[in-house]
Amino acid sequence: MDAVLSERDKMLAGAPYDAGCPELVALRKRAQGLMRDYNQTILGDPQRAELMQALLGTWNEAVIRAPFHVDYGMNIHFEPGCFANFNCVILDVAEVRIGARTQIGPNVQILTADHPRDADTRATGAEWGRPITIGADVWIGGGAIILPGVTVGDGAIIAAGAVVTRDVAADATVMGNPARQQIRKES
Repeated sequence: MDAVLSERDKMLAGAPYDAGCPELVALRKRAQGLMRDYNQTILGDPQRAELMQALLGTWNEAVIRAPFHVDYGMNIHFEPGCFANFNCVILDVAEVRIGARTQIGPNVQILTADHPRDADTRATGAEWGRPITIGADVWIGGGAIILPGVTVGDGAIIAAGAVVTRDVAADATVMGNPARQQIRKES
């Protein structure tokens, strides 16, 4: 007999799930409390480290400027040397992995959550997520948006305001909406 998956298990597997189930509501409330407390701190407050360790799946002493916003936090994994500027939003209904020394500008959104394209299905409240992986030494400019399922290669640059809808190769520079690789012309 097959085991019945919880809504949390479905969410983490990328299957449609009910975000209103009591377990997920409780986990979001927990994250909201930790974010509220973190967002009331300033640089040098000793409780910042404790709050980030409790909130994130892997913190690795990333420098994260408040305000910082997440769905759950526990699905976010920072490698060492990362920086996230003011007002970073990470919707982590699926895993988010951020490589070492990655720099994230202000107002960046990293969004794993996705919804049905059909209005009738969307009205049921179903949603799902697809993981996002960001390599090492990536620079993400202010106001950029990274959409569900995207992988960004090591050393890539995401220009300010870019909307990243597909994978970005290592060492590539992308810009625009939707983001496209910048082609350098030889002189």
